[in-house]
Amino acid sequence: MIPKRPINRDVPPTEQTEGRPEKKEDKPEEAKASAEKPKSSAEKLPPAKPKPPTEKGSPAKPPREPKSQTPKLLAGLVALALVFIVVAIVFASGGGDKNEGGSEVTTSAPAAGSDSGEQSPSPQVAEALAFPAFATNNTTRIGGPDPTSNAAGVALAVFPSTTAAQRPAAVTVVGEEDWAGAIAASVLMAPPVRAPLLFSSPDELPEDSEEALAALDPQGSKATGGASLFAVGPVALPDGAGKVTRVDSGDPAATAAQIATLRERLSGAPPRHILVASGEKPEFAMAAAAWAARSGDPVLYAEAKKLPPATAAVLKEHPKVPVFVLGPDSVIAKGVVKEIGKISKQVNRVAGKDAAETAIALARYHQGSFGWNINDPGHGFVLARSDTPASAAAAAPLSASGTWGPLLLTEAPDRLPPAVRSYFLDVKPGYTTDPTRAFYNHVSVVGDQESISVAQQSEVNELAELTRIRE
Repeated sequence: MIPKRPINRDVPPTEQTEGRPEKKEDKPEEAKASAEKPKSSAEKLPPAKPKPPTEKGSPAKPPREPKSQTPKLLAGLVALALVFIVVAIVFASGGGDKNEGGSEVTTSAPAAGSDSGEQSPSPQVAEALAFPAFATNNTTRIGGPDPTSNAAGVALAVFPSTTAAQRPAAVTVVGEEDWAGAIAASVLMAPPVRAPLLFSSPDELPEDSEEALAALDPQGSKATGGASLFAVGPVALPDGAGKVTRVDSGDPAATAAQIATLRERLSGAPPRHILVASGEKPEFAMAAAAWAARSGDPVLYAEAKKLPPATAAVLKEHPKVPVFVLGPDSVIAKGVVKEIGKISKQVNRVAGKDAAETAIALARYHQGSFGWNINDPGHGFVLARSDTPASAAAAAPLSASGTWGPLLLTEAPDRLPPAVRSYFLDVKPGYTTDPTRAFYNHVSVVGDQESISVAQQSEVNELAELTRIRE
């Protein structure tokens, strides 16, 4: 079941004009007072250095760019990130009372003759500080140009690896083109394994992945079966990688079934729930990655009108485990759900009319111990583009650490889908007297400015801003 929206239920989405969204004034109906409990912000990492694209199948690769400095500069960047956030908050607040509790993103100097006494940063200063592209007071961007760079950035944000205690025991390496294997492998980020994901190719480990893996330096543990690496499919690995547990990569259903079996063996217990997602429409499967990393529930795949034998085999091993089908009838037909029902005693569908609304449906959903049940303020969220399915797996560790938030999807660079905007308004935090005792929302934005623009990030920042409810 999907719980009734408890707050801001009467607030309609405001109309937007082209370009940057209009700024809202503080209004009582835009937010509801939240319980007095602060939340921590999500981990932060500056954007990974872009790499020149290469065409698939090209006989020769262009000269390689200098190696990414992400792992080499990690310690300094972690410290700088804290400075950037403080500066961003100061700049965004404007220092005055005219927008108490609101957000304001300014990257240009004030108009001549201003008597405010406050000076906004110049564009040059803003660019040098990576503000607001890197972070605003309510958002943090993992700003790589592709899932490979973003996966490396996320892994190092969650596991800074400046000491042995901060390193993961194992890392999962998946093929760059294998979105289905990557989403299914997100379950290995859940406790007790806690393995972040990096991408590789059959012939060469990308530089971002290579340097991130060197910094993470996994050594294996009892929880990982002694393995330091889980390799999904034919992927290049570094020399001296230690013990490697391999998963064959075939069709999505077979790969996911093997990962589910591996997860069960490592955890020593059957799954509490099973997610069945589309193996043909990747945008509808993306939200499953975040929940799998958060919960340890495996992701299996179905076709639009067929239940693959590999998926059926795993379900038959666990007939009493509740199954949740992710996506509408157009993605996984009613006949497939009925077929699952002949194997499993409990089958439920979680769906919206499109990929973005399906992700929201999963964020809102709650039945027993399954589902995020996020229908109130005070949570983390992850935002990614729906046309980059591998980004869901790259970002999955953010949903299993820090502010532990669901994945939401946007469809274009410049603005949010109306349903996502409405959802953010519905869970917008508010306070009446003391903002330091309120709940806070924080959004991790995954992708560079070509994928999700600064204008859209600023819109998200404003929607996540703690708002004063005037009596």
